[in-house]
Amino acid sequence: MKITNFLALGICLLFGSCTMQKSTVQVNDKGTEWEWNKGTIVVKTPERPAGQESVIGLALPKMEVVRVGFVGLGMRGPGAVSRFTYIPGTQIVALCDYEKERAEKCQKYLKEASLPKAAVYSGDKGYEELCKRDDIDLVYIATPHSHHYLHAKMCLEAGKNVLCEKAFTVNADQARKLFALAKEKNLLITEAIWTRYMPSRKMIDDIISSGVIGEVTAVTANLNYAISEVERIRKPELAGGALLDVGVYTINFASMVLGDKLKNVQATAIFREGVDMLDTIAMVFEGDRMATLQCGAREISDRMGSIFGTKGYIQVQNINNPEKITVFDKEHKEVAAYLPPAQITGYEYEVEACARAIAQGEKECPEMPHDETVRVMEIMDGIRKSWGYEIPLYE
Repeated sequence: MKITNFLALGICLLFGSCTMQKSTVQVNDKGTEWEWNKGTIVVKTPERPAGQESVIGLALPKMEVVRVGFVGLGMRGPGAVSRFTYIPGTQIVALCDYEKERAEKCQKYLKEASLPKAAVYSGDKGYEELCKRDDIDLVYIATPHSHHYLHAKMCLEAGKNVLCEKAFTVNADQARKLFALAKEKNLLITEAIWTRYMPSRKMIDDIISSGVIGEVTAVTANLNYAISEVERIRKPELAGGALLDVGVYTINFASMVLGDKLKNVQATAIFREGVDMLDTIAMVFEGDRMATLQCGAREISDRMGSIFGTKGYIQVQNINNPEKITVFDKEHKEVAAYLPPAQITGYEYEVEACARAIAQGEKECPEMPHDETVRVMEIMDGIRKSWGYEIPLYE
């Protein structure tokens, strides 16, 4: 089966019928494969032996395809587009980046992959031209954080549903304005923080709810990448720094476990050239519970998250995209280990949530409610205020 059959494969999923009985296709350079077999997709990965494959079926509504417009392609260019390329029932119809060369590279990538051609736009006017199209169901925004508000507002005013990358905006006030505008326009807008949509979230919730580790009292998490030279990280005018880029994941991890009853937040940071490069955050929740978090943009960390209880603890390997969830008892003995389902790209879950919400006429996704996005933005606003770090606003 060639890649040109991906859309057919997606439509088979959506409508539950297909003439294909069995077919296999490789979807990334890590050896991950889809196997379409009589109505289900089996995702096979090298680290999962026979019998441990992940069987998936996306619950997208009955629409032929979710037509996506890309606003902002980042340094990865084609790598960014590939996030959506292999999601069943999804078609990229338009691409826009401030730099024309980057957008054209992505178009070339789609052509070489034998996928439907996407229109290419560039520059400030390019964003406006993309928004004028009437064949876009959802706009995915991945410009620097500094411009999320400006571009999301432009899309909403043009009548487009929006999936906007984290951090959703520069501050909570901008987030509130966008949510109010989406409500006025009767459109969907949601934050694309993928860990909120992944199956691993429910897996962790279920383990905690089982009582196997007792009452949860503390959380630790870290997420550090050596990305200090990336433009959107090192420039204050692009809302640079570690907090909005990677710290948002640690705060969301703690919040998904400990909830929203926050009493106090204290944070310390090391700055370089006007932006935070290494942050430590302490969050105290009601019920005498605490989260201790670290995020950084100049070093590599193990990306681990730990959830401590009165009878044991849970370790989550890679809080940015959980790879393994391990449970230990009070004697530090491993009592269980779980692998989240193998992914297509990892972005399929938020796209599925958006498609479902659009079909149901919803203005937000339950996986990441508007109030929760605002709450997390307020936490980060408070942290930056304590540091005296002000970010220029583009509105």
